[in-house]
Amino acid sequence: MSTVSSRSTALPRLVVAAPASGHGKTTVTAGLMAALSRRGLEVSGHKVGPDYIDPGYHALATGRVGRNLDPHLVGEHRIVPLLLHGARTPRPADVAVVEGVMGLFDGQIGGDGFSSTAHVAGLIQAPVVLVTDISSASRTVGAVLAGLASYDPGVRVAGVVLNKAGSPRHAEEVRRAVAGVGIPVLGVLGRDDAIVAPSRHLGLVPAAERGDAATALDRLAAQVAERIDLDAVLEIARSAPDLDAEPWDPRAEVTAPSATHTTERPRIAVAGGRAFTFTYAETTELLEAAGCEVVVVDPTTDAALPEGVRGIYLGGGFPEMHAAAISRNAALRDDLRSAVAAGVPTVAECAGLLYLADRLDHAPMVGALPATAAMTGRLSLAYRSATSATPTLLGRPGETVTGHEFHRTRVEPPAGTGGEHDPAWTLEPTAAHPRTDDGFASATLHASYLHVHWAGHPHLAQRFVDAVRAAEPHRGGRATAPRGPEPVVAAPSEAPHDPLRHHGDVETAAPDGTPLVDFAVNTYDAPPPPWLLDALRASLEDVGAYPDVRRVRAVEAAIARRHGRDPAEVLAVAGVAEAFTLVARARAWQHPLVVHPQFTEPDVALAAAGTPARHLVTRAEDGFALDPSQVPEAADLVVVGNPTNPTGRLHPAAALRSLTRPQRLVVVDEAFMDAVPDQRHALADAPVPGLLVLRSLTKLWGIPGVRAGYVLGEPAVLDALRAVQTPWSVSSAALAVLRATTEPEALAEAAARVRRLVTWRGVLTSGLDDLDIPHLPGSAPFVLARPGAGVREALRVDGFALRRADTFPGLDASWVRIAVRPPERTRPMLTALGALTSGVPML
Repeated sequence: MSTVSSRSTALPRLVVAAPASGHGKTTVTAGLMAALSRRGLEVSGHKVGPDYIDPGYHALATGRVGRNLDPHLVGEHRIVPLLLHGARTPRPADVAVVEGVMGLFDGQIGGDGFSSTAHVAGLIQAPVVLVTDISSASRTVGAVLAGLASYDPGVRVAGVVLNKAGSPRHAEEVRRAVAGVGIPVLGVLGRDDAIVAPSRHLGLVPAAERGDAATALDRLAAQVAERIDLDAVLEIARSAPDLDAEPWDPRAEVTAPSATHTTERPRIAVAGGRAFTFTYAETTELLEAAGCEVVVVDPTTDAALPEGVRGIYLGGGFPEMHAAAISRNAALRDDLRSAVAAGVPTVAECAGLLYLADRLDHAPMVGALPATAAMTGRLSLAYRSATSATPTLLGRPGETVTGHEFHRTRVEPPAGTGGEHDPAWTLEPTAAHPRTDDGFASATLHASYLHVHWAGHPHLAQRFVDAVRAAEPHRGGRATAPRGPEPVVAAPSEAPHDPLRHHGDVETAAPDGTPLVDFAVNTYDAPPPPWLLDALRASLEDVGAYPDVRRVRAVEAAIARRHGRDPAEVLAVAGVAEAFTLVARARAWQHPLVVHPQFTEPDVALAAAGTPARHLVTRAEDGFALDPSQVPEAADLVVVGNPTNPTGRLHPAAALRSLTRPQRLVVVDEAFMDAVPDQRHALADAPVPGLLVLRSLTKLWGIPGVRAGYVLGEPAVLDALRAVQTPWSVSSAALAVLRATTEPEALAEAAARVRRLVTWRGVLTSGLDDLDIPHLPGSAPFVLARPGAGVREALRVDGFALRRADTFPGLDASWVRIAVRPPERTRPMLTALGALTSGVPML
């Protein structure tokens, strides 16, 4: 009678392999993962070998952390437990897909296939699906597959995907050849460079650095679902036998303080972001299992270490590709240098080693190590065995660990030479890698090129945590919010489908929704004052009733008193956008004219009313000044901003008054006038026949979610607007804001805000001057600058959102509108801008 082990675990699984690198394993594997996930299955993604980049694509495809399976790094006995752990974390998986490495039987040099894809497939008892590039062969593919299937009886090749077929005829020829071998063809993919991940000097570009990765993956998933038999793939995965093992458990590998001993969770900063993407998931799981709090810190964006940090882990990545961003973040570099000098336990691997050096090529780094780093033309890629010669933060004399190297840089000197730092490791020399001493180590620091998988050496995690518990908290930093994942540098983007309806708020986030540092929206960069928030909260008591017309008239009377006008000359509106709609509908305009470049909502409103506007486009060479003589006499409606958005041009009040004519309405948008220090060209306080003034409370008070504004003009004109205004369009909240901002307290706060804006604007314009970037003078809370085409898109890569200007008639993609922000936000943007611009066009 047979018995089933109590540890027996059913896990459908398969391994995706290839005859060699370059056949499309990553593309097909990610596509399979994504296609299966889109079927509603939980897919667990794994990678054979020490690779960090492919698991990033796996994570994007599955929504789960990508994981590695490498016998050299963790030992053969841990492969199945780690597979099962990944397949149950954070939720039980329906299927595990394992991407191979190099060719099916290629493993550690001199190791007879140790750590190869075939080796791991055997350990986890998984069937193999081959991916074969058939672009340069036809019937020979059958012979190659026959050899792969018969080379090792312990490896079961259960199917093949034919990749990069040149034509249906070509694919059919290969199908017939493979049919004779007895390997099922699961699908055929054609050539499609658009879904191939780009490469760089160390291999593929990480998914975190590709703004198009999610889009490309969606397309790939659709193609895989269409061209590969997913039911057959799942049938192969379900043919894998049950596994007789317990899942790996980080809590069994390290010791956490008992609940009776302490409830403290020491904080460990772990480098992340685009520049530091090489960290095994199990590393942070071990640290958390040992009772620590892991906080991700992005060296390209975070200004400081988290407050009270007691440990630092700097893993691998591409600091050489982000050296400018890392280097310009001097605050974090200084904080790190201070923490390391103060003895905060710090582990750095490869990229972390470069980051702690004094310089990387010409870019200043942290300076915590007496070494410099530089790019080289030589790739160091190898499995290594390393021994600790002296007591260090991680090692003990005579102890040996296994790891790997993966870099194209060198550090001089390559290792500590005694005194403050000893070598971190003594490496086993090989013909290709004769160097023995590597890295810098002490009782509180361990920095080297060697990547070590702590799941295979959990005592290293335990020693690190023990040192962290004993360390004093670092008080030099504070927790800061990262800017988030960045899009890749791209050519100037195409104009929106409907440019006139484009607004800056759509530019304040990356494609995945991650907020960018906002220089695109022209609102005051601070919360509303407490008295205004109190007014908004109090307005909630009135939401149970429609806004009473008597209250509306009382608010309009308060606004009138502020401007010294008659209450009949004031109309409350739901923001300036509503005002433009009312103007457009109030009369059957025959020749409406909008002065551009200008806020485009008047064009939208007039077009919707059936009377599209003509444009008078002012010129850059004239500073976008308005020449009243250029306005056609036939124009019965003229719309102009003052100061104009986006140019910031402040037109003389006399010039605007001169535009008035019998039977003509001149609409002056003063939405930003309350940000002008002396408002010397404002028209709100002086009634002018035939002239309408629009005011907004969105900008200076930073409340775009509360649509509140008002119109000032002749009573007969306002009566025409009221006649087409939607009943109760001005909400109770808007009425509360309109009333509160007329009080003396509001006027004092407005003056203070304007003074701050003047200071902030000076920081911005001085910085633009220092960078020799042309820009328009003015007093508005924004600046129109001309850094050149593509700069706005490139700045998004650094996490800054500037308003595109090519949606304004008269401007092109070489222009950007930059909102005035506090100096602490403006200076980093200027630093990034300076790194991107040179030889910009002049006005």
